[in-house]
Parts: sequence; structure tokens; C-alpha cells
Amino acid sequence: MRLTRAAAEEGMEARRLNNNDLSVLEATGAFKGLLQLKKINLSNNKISEIEDGAFDGATSVVEIHLTANHLESVRGSMFKGMEGLRMLMLRNNKISCLHNGSFTGLNNVRLLSLYDNQLNTILPGSFDALPNLSTLNLLANPFNCDCRLSWFGVWLRSRHIVTGNPRCQSPAFLREIPLQDVAVPDFRCEDDATQDDGSCGLGPQCPSQCTCMDSVVRCSNKHLQALPRGLPRNVTELYLDGNQFTSVPKELATFRFLQLVDLSNNKISFLSDDSFSNMSQLTTLILSYNALRCIPPRALSGLRSLRLLSLHGNDISELQQGIFNDVASLSHLAIGANPLYCDCRLLWLSDWVKSGYKEPGIARCAGPSGTEGKLLLTTPTDSFQCNGPVEPSVRAKCSPCVSSPCQNQGVCRDDHTQLFTCTCKPGFTGKHCETPVDACVSNPCTNGGVCLSDEQTRGFSCACAFGFHGTFCEVNVDDCQDHGCENGATCVDGVGNYTCLCSPNYKGRFCEEVDSVCSPGRNPCHHQSTCISTPVGPRCVCIPGWVGPECSIDYNECVDHHCQNGAQCVDHLDGYSCACPQGFSGEFCEVATPPAASPCQLAQCQNGALCEDKTGMAACQCQPGFEGQRCEKLVSVNFIYRDSYVQLQDVKNWPHANITLQVSTAEDNGVLLYNGDNEPIAVELHQGHVRVTYDPGNQPATTIYSMETVNDGQFHTVELLTFNQKLNLSVDGGEPMTLDSQGRSQAATGEVPLYVGGMPEEVLPASLGLSVQIINTSSFHGCIRNLYINHELQDFTRGHMKPGVVPGCQACHKLYCVHGVCRPDGTQGPQCHCHPGWAGLHCDQPATAALSGAEGVTMATGVSPCAGSKCVKGACMTVDANQYRCDCEEGYEGVLCHLRGRSASWCGGLHCVRGQCEQLAGVERCVCEEGYSGQNCDIELPCGGEPVRDYHRIRRGTALCQTAKPFSWFECRGRCAVGGDSAAATTSCCAPLRVRRRRLSFECDDGTTFTQDVEKPVECGCKECV
Repeated sequence: MRLTRAAAEEGMEARRLNNNDLSVLEATGAFKGLLQLKKINLSNNKISEIEDGAFDGATSVVEIHLTANHLESVRGSMFKGMEGLRMLMLRNNKISCLHNGSFTGLNNVRLLSLYDNQLNTILPGSFDALPNLSTLNLLANPFNCDCRLSWFGVWLRSRHIVTGNPRCQSPAFLREIPLQDVAVPDFRCEDDATQDDGSCGLGPQCPSQCTCMDSVVRCSNKHLQALPRGLPRNVTELYLDGNQFTSVPKELATFRFLQLVDLSNNKISFLSDDSFSNMSQLTTLILSYNALRCIPPRALSGLRSLRLLSLHGNDISELQQGIFNDVASLSHLAIGANPLYCDCRLLWLSDWVKSGYKEPGIARCAGPSGTEGKLLLTTPTDSFQCNGPVEPSVRAKCSPCVSSPCQNQGVCRDDHTQLFTCTCKPGFTGKHCETPVDACVSNPCTNGGVCLSDEQTRGFSCACAFGFHGTFCEVNVDDCQDHGCENGATCVDGVGNYTCLCSPNYKGRFCEEVDSVCSPGRNPCHHQSTCISTPVGPRCVCIPGWVGPECSIDYNECVDHHCQNGAQCVDHLDGYSCACPQGFSGEFCEVATPPAASPCQLAQCQNGALCEDKTGMAACQCQPGFEGQRCEKLVSVNFIYRDSYVQLQDVKNWPHANITLQVSTAEDNGVLLYNGDNEPIAVELHQGHVRVTYDPGNQPATTIYSMETVNDGQFHTVELLTFNQKLNLSVDGGEPMTLDSQGRSQAATGEVPLYVGGMPEEVLPASLGLSVQIINTSSFHGCIRNLYINHELQDFTRGHMKPGVVPGCQACHKLYCVHGVCRPDGTQGPQCHCHPGWAGLHCDQPATAALSGAEGVTMATGVSPCAGSKCVKGACMTVDANQYRCDCEEGYEGVLCHLRGRSASWCGGLHCVRGQCEQLAGVERCVCEEGYSGQNCDIELPCGGEPVRDYHRIRRGTALCQTAKPFSWFECRGRCAVGGDSAAATTSCCAPLRVRRRRLSFECDDGTTFTQDVEKPVECGCKECV
């Protein structure tokens, strides 16, 4: 079969050509113009050769299947034009070796399967042309693990792309050993001959039995019975004379360039209709001196280029008229030394050779009577007469059934392929049905029966094994006819025995023992339900939330829910909750809240943040230093006064903690962290380095210093890890410094303040174990942000901030003030406020004039400290030349007057207990805090999950990381008191009952990215506080 362009459709994406008889893929342009073609399936054909350029135009194909064909080798030029190919399936072919030209040009192939071929070696560089290869299947190949494969074992161990473990098949001592487990010295060659790679390389091929010169191959007189392997594909002349061929080799049809074939002096006795198919370029065919008796009428079809045909010296008597119709170019016919039967049916041949003298006058007639010895070329036309029946010996040559060759009543059928075939009667076999068959040869007795043949009747009988009977021992004796199964059991027949299939509640060989239905292994009840044995079987008593005969069905409590106002019911294991729509709250969403004029009125942006309405969604624009969905967290602060600090009270497990913070300053000294319990720890700046001092209480204090300096105005990450009276200090992820105080007494634990950026004057280190000389008690001047304690980001608003601590980290870390303090809130950016007696842009020049005016104008800036103040709801008041304070308006408090005070909860006669009062269009209403509802915000909501959509933040080493995009979870809030029981409220907490793991992508401020599983609450409820 030949592949043509007409069989394709322009818009197809897959071309299925599997299960055909294709033997050669010619370069006919069959795939040109198929721009949408993605897949070609050529599996289960007989393809032994692919011409270069056969796939021209298949640039869009990504997948080709050539499984179950006859390919013996592969070269990259076969697939020229398939630059986009990604999958190449070559399973179940006859490929014996690979070389560095096997896959040239297939740069994009990712999957290559060579499963079940005949690969015995792979030369170095065979896969170099496949840079993107990720999956390689080499299983079921007979690898010869000699020295030629020594490189391949190393390659397999380094690439990790091979499916399974390809194994050696030779030499014997390596049989079935995985290739990648063989040591390099074990890949050895016993002699130099095995190192000859010529049979696998790119050079010209020539079988060992033949001689080759260019495209001429001579394999004469070699006793060949089959075509030798390794013939060059471009052979034009093939000499096979003087061998032992009994038929024309079918493989000849795969050599398209053949022009001459010499098969003389063999033992060929017949030709078939397809002996010379696809040999359209053949010009010379020599079949002389064989045993041919008949030429089928279509044996020469397709030989349109044939000019010389030699049938000399055979046993041919007749040629049917029309046999040369397809060989119009035939000009020389050698048919001498054949017993031609010159009756009227051979007249056409005499006329044909006379027209153009196509026969040289050698062929002579052998009959009928009167024509013996006459030349075919010169015998007159009227001598070719039909005067009676043709002799049987002549007729039998092309109609062998005339001579009744089949014996023992066999039926004869003419066959152009095998001359004739005999269909034998039962009991006989052989070409002529001449051989009697032993009736037991086919093993007719089944199930282990023994066949006994009868020579007289040519029949047989079966001696059956125990448990079977019948003519062929095919019937199993029913052993259940007299069984002993008890208690209603079912008998199951076996071979010579039976088994009892017991009824429920019984066991044993004969089902004679009672079996409890609730015993382990038989208990059908699920989810911790109770199993009760009853006379009719097990009964399951389900726990709340589960129903069904086996308590395996999760009951949907939402079937009969009481959610109101269009709320969505959320099913839980033993109850349900209501997800309220906007504008409603309460356990059943029964409480209506006043409609908001805009999303920003419900956004509850905090800490002076501005709200921006983005397509119906409220977005809080945080002030410097604040973050969170509502800007509720203060995570960065600037210490601008010399006696400022932040006190964090609820720090647990200190000093056993992991603390990380980022620091920016241009100062030499100052307190970063101080904890004054029984084991005081001080973290401070000392001459530009980080110093940590630790006093266990009964030993002299010990100190470690960082190697790095951190007073360059840039942000630096300081990480402190304390455990088992050991302390590690690391700056910017560098080599940690360790302080070891093992063997000292363990101090009592408790909740004690942690001071950040400084400490109160009344906290004297000497009174708590540290001497004043050990630590510098001056406050820190600069910026601290992203303080993590035990991986929890600290909110500075939850601590006590002394005046002089302002939110946000401005650009002060870039301005170095020699004798002064950097203020981040100048009208033109950060400015230095100089100490008395100093002036200049960096406070580095002696002052020439004193301060002037009550406004406290400095020589460095010439402006008041209130210029550009951060007071939100209050008036700025000058304290001295360098400091100011904020006097808050009614209803506001805080360092910057940015927090609503208690008085703001009253407006008119409306008292908001846990919320803030607002007036909108003359109407007063309470905006409740989280977890409260009601007109006066006096109703604490029961424990439940509040939907939250925000970024998830974690710290990874010295880097701060957050999810690439926001995701949703439930925050558990609300009361857990039962019936007003305050004791229950203190021992039971609203916490997650059920969580789900979700893999999220994180982006870090150091430019790195990673993915990690995060647990998010999906169900909240009350449980014992942890």
C-alpha cells in the first residue's frame, strides 16, 4: 500500500493510518499543507523504511506513533520537517542499535519510547540531539553490556529520565542486572572485534555474506535461503544467483531503487501475484535455471520499466495471453530450454515474439505431436492448432488439481501462491494429506484427563481425573449432592470437594459455629457509632450528625434550618450555622443593620486610614506604619524622642522565644529590646554593633556582639533565638553568635513586660541583676518594623507607647544626624533637629546663634517642630526646640490623636456599649465592634466563623513573605458562655474545629518565591482553651 496526498483533509488534527499494510513511507508530500495536523498514527503496519522527506510539511505535528512495525534502524533525516515533534513512539520494532545521527534535528522531543526492540548497544552521543528529553523507555531490549555501553551506565545515573530499569542480557554474568547498577569496570570487551561500531554507525551497510560496490550488491553462491540482513537501502543491482531460494523473497519489494535482480540457479518453483510488487524501476529480471512450472497471470503486474526477462531453463509449457500487458517496455524475452506446448493457446506468444524479434530464436516447441523441435520464432501460424484434449501433464502445471494430488479424500484447490492446497479429512495431515494423524496429538482431554488412542477406529477415549467425567472429562462431578453444610449455609461445588458459604451470624468449615455480628472485623457501624447484636442482625446507634443503617451518611442539618432573610445555611457535623447576607446579623441572621450608603461606611478603616471604593469593594489606604485589611495593625514605628519606648505586656514564654525584627538607624548606641525578669536580657546598639547581654541570676552576666555593623541608615534583620539557657544572635542571615549559659538555674516563668526601643527610668538594670555599666540605658533613635515573636507579627497598638513613638518608617534611615535627631515629618522630607550648640544640615557645625522665639526654631532647619506634624484629630503643641505633642479633640486619644476615645460612643441619647456612634443624614446609629451586634452594640455574638479575605504573611529566615494573592478563610469570634455561665466562658474558647490544607504561593521581600501548605479554618466552635 502506498501513502498518497489525496487521502488527507486540509483541516484535520489527527491522521489515523494504523492497521494497514504500509511497508515503505515514500516522499510523496502526503503531509504538505496540513497546518492543523497534530498527531500521526502509523502503528501496526509493516513499515521497514522511511524515505528522507516523507514527513515534509508536518511542522505542526507534536505526536507520531510508529509502534509495531518492521523498522531495523532509525536516523534523524527520516523525520525531516517535524521540528515541533514532542512524542516519538517506536515501540515493538526491530531496531538493534542507536548512534549519534539517530535523532538529529528532533530538538523538541520530550518523550521517546523504544520499548520491545532488538537494541543490543547504544553508541555515545546517541541522545545529544535531544536536549529536552524528559522520559525515555528502553525496557524489553536485549542489551549486550560490553565496553561499548560503559558510558551509558554513567549517563543513566546522571539523568534520571529512564522509565524502569533496563537490564543486561549478555554477557551471562550480568544477565538481568540493571544497566545503571553495573560498575564501569564490568563493561568489558573480551577481544577487539566487539569494539567495531561499524554495524551501528552512519557509514554504508553491507551484509557479511555479500560484497558491495556503490549500489551494486553481489551475494552469489552463498547457499542463502533468505535475504541477508543489512542490505543497503539504495541498492540498484542485486545478484542472488546460485543460492537455495525456493520462492522470491517478499522483502525485495521494500527496495524501491532496484533496477536488476538476478535469481538464476536457485530452486524457485512458483511465483505469486505479488512477487514483484512495488518494483516499478526494475529493468532486468533473471529467473533462469529454476524449477518454475507456471507463471500466474498477474505475476509481472507493476513492472512497467522491465525491458529484459529471462525464464530460460525452467519447466514452463504455457503462458496465458495478457501476461505481458503491464510490461509494455519488455524488449527481450529469454524462454529457451522450456517444454513449450505450441497449440492454439500459445499462438499469441508466437505472434508477440515475431513483432520486433523479442525472442532470439532459441525457444522450441515440445508438443503437441507434429510441432516437436520447431522454433517458436519461425513456426508458421497455421501450425498452432488445438486438435484434442491437452495432455494431463501439461494441464497439471498451471492446474495441479487435475492430477488429483490430494490423498485420503482430501479436497484440492488451485492456489497461485502455493500452486495448490489440500483440505484434509479428519485424521490426516500433510501437503498431500498423506500422513495419518494420532487422535491424541491435539490433547482433547481436559481437566487433567489422559488421552488413549484407538488405532483401529483412529479415535480416542479419555481417562478422567478424580472429580470429572464426560467424553472430554469436561464435566465436574457435583460434590454437593451429599454435603454437610449446617444452619442454612450454601454449598459451593469444587473439584473433588465442596465448601460451605455460611449464613449471617455463623462460621466454621460447616457453618456450625455462631459468630457475633458486632465482633471486630464484622462490625458494620461507622464513625464511632454503637453496634448492637439482634436476632435479625446488627443494629447501629449513630452519634449526632450521622444517619443510615450503618451510620455512614452525613446528615444535612440544613434540611430544616431556621436561617432568615436569605441567609445561606452551612452544614456542620452536629448542627448548622447561618452565613448572613449583607445588612443582617445574629444567630439566624434575624437582626437587620441599617443599610450603608457605600461600602466604605462598613469598611471600618482604622488609624486614620482613608477608604477608597473600588468597583463596589472597600479598600483601606493605610497611614504609614499600619497594615491589615482595616489598617488595624501597627507594624513599624519611629522613635524620635530620646526617652521614648514601647511596652509589650502580653509576651508569653519569654525568654524562651524566637524574635526577629528589622532595624534602621544612624546612631551608635541605644536599647532595642529589654526584658527584666529573673533572667534579664538586653538587646542594644553598642558602637554600631548589636550587643546581647544575658544574666541568669546567679552568675556574672555574659555578652555577645554581632560581627556586622547596623548603624548605616539601612534596614538590617536581627534574629534572636533563646532555648534551654542558650542564646543565638544572627544579623542579616549571617553566621550566628552563640551564648551558652547551661548549668545555671532556671528562672521562674511568667508574663513580664518587654520593652522595645528603650526602657522607663524607674527600671534599673542593677536592681534586676544587670549593672548599668553592662548596658546602655539610652533610648533607641531610629525605626523598628516587622517585630516577630515566636513567628507572630506584633501589633504595637496593643502595647503602651510613650510619646515620641510615631507610626511608620520614613526616610530617616537615609539621613545621618551627627549631633541631633532625625525627624521624618519635615515639610520637605526628613530633617535633622540639632542638640543645643549645634547646627547645619547634619548637625555637624557649632551653632552661632541661640534659639529664637517661643516656637523653638532650630538652626538646622529654621522651622518649628510642629511644621508637618502627624496629629490626626488634635492640635500640635511645641514641647521644646525638637519635640511636640498632640492635644486631642473631644472623643479622640492616642499619641497622634488617631484613636476614638470613650466619649465618642455617645451621641445624643444613644449609648453604644461596644461600638462607635455615627450620624448619617441626621440619624444616629451604632457601628459595632467585631463580635457584637444589636442597636446598642450590647449583644455579643455566639461563637462562629467570620469570613475574611486577606493576604497570609509568614517569616522565612530574614525575609518577610506573603501570599501572591488574597485568599479566604474564617476567623473564629464570639462568646462561648452556656446559658450565661461566666465560668464556662473562661474555660471554653471560640476556636477552629475543622481546618483544610491548601497549597499557596508566597512572594518574599528578598525576591524569592516558594509554595507551602497552609491550614485555614473552615468551621468554628467552642472548645477547651489551649
